[in-house]
Amino acid sequence: MKRARFSEEQIVGVLKEAEAGAKTADLARRHGVSEATIYNWKAKYGGLEVSEALRLRELESENAKLKRLLADAMLDQAALKDLLAKKF
Repeated sequence: MKRARFSEEQIVGVLKEAEAGAKTADLARRHGVSEATIYNWKAKYGGLEVSEALRLRELESENAKLKRLLADAMLDQAALKDLLAKKF
């Protein structure tokens, strides 16, 4: 996965500017992103503070790790079931 170009602090700062009344096109041009990116940030980080955004990223990475562990466990379980089915 590629590293994000903007930190949570920067993203929340851009969104605060948008809330203050700056036009999305101007913000996009000034920060070097597309307008779609700003709208995606609003959908994901809208209304969050910096600490909440950091916690969100931590929870997302933890959730991804748990999903990988579950997938591995389910794969092992399926392999064992196939093995037992062939034995009998």
